[in-house]
Amino acid sequence: MTTSGIGPDENLWTAAVRRNPEHAAGYVARWKRLAAAGQDLDGEARLIDAMARRGSRILDAGCGTGRVGGRLARAGHEVVGVDLDPHLIEVARAEQPDGRWEVGNLAELDLVDGDGERELFDLAVCAGNVLTFLAGAERRPALTALAAHLAPEGRLVVGFGLDRGYAIEDFTADAAAAGLELAQRFSTWDLRPAADDFLVGVLERV
Repeated sequence: MTTSGIGPDENLWTAAVRRNPEHAAGYVARWKRLAAAGQDLDGEARLIDAMARRGSRILDAGCGTGRVGGRLARAGHEVVGVDLDPHLIEVARAEQPDGRWEVGNLAELDLVDGDGERELFDLAVCAGNVLTFLAGAERRPALTALAAHLAPEGRLVVGFGLDRGYAIEDFTADAAAAGLELAQRFSTWDLRPAADDFLVGVLERV
């Protein structure tokens, strides 16, 4: 598969864990501190829930500890979360029992059901700057895999800082190569108008 090659040579999360084996544990502790301080951590989930029909199948791509997907599962959706880090998935399984949580690289995503058929989702969400952590060679394969897991009218919602090494032009080119188009663009999860610092994008299959 042809990839853009634009971006870091190595997955930034993998590199961080290699440098510091306690990186994932520190990440978990940080979000617990934010929750304890009363920070609003549910903005992404509120938007996805508003976009979804009741009981939708939702893929939480780069789910971390299940912060977004767990809330969606409690709202009655069928949620599958995938993350590269086994420790984060272990926490998600312990703390968010209403969802299903799997270890996996988004660039190699291939979820199948009991009959060997590819699992399809009404919505997929990729929040928390996940796409900017991917190596350059992982970006198009990941978007292609996410597109392949969307139901015919499914949508992918992404959010990441545009100052984190993934320019909007490069992202839209990668999305187009993956068979996706940026149908709507905002700057926040509460749908403020598009800006240059952050992208909340709604993508549809071409």
